[in-house]
Amino acid sequence: MARPEDPVQRQLEAYNAHDLERFVAEYTDDVRVFRPPAAEPVLEGKAAFAAHYAKNRFNQPGLRAEVVNRMVAGDKVVDHEHITGLQPGVLEAIAVYEVVQGRIRTVWFY
Repeated sequence: MARPEDPVQRQLEAYNAHDLERFVAEYTDDVRVFRPPAAEPVLEGKAAFAAHYAKNRFNQPGLRAEVVNRMVAGDKVVDHEHITGLQPGVLEAIAVYEVVQGRIRTVWFY
């Protein structure tokens, strides 16, 4: 049986490999990305999601995310991450993933 953390781990590995195709394969076609406190999504749909990561993330050669801690509650996976390669130093982030039928449908980045 698939666990909610499985697609989250696979997308993390693809992220660190800068493998866009493998990365977006872990998301639903109607993926939505939020950056609270904004109520509206900053990205909607797999095409927009893929374009954003191709243009703004995977073009950064030093980009890497390391999971400091992971919690799973039902269909939610919460990762505390250290991200390097986007700016000088380490960016601390919290990502909350909602997993539905083995794919990530919604992400909230804090």
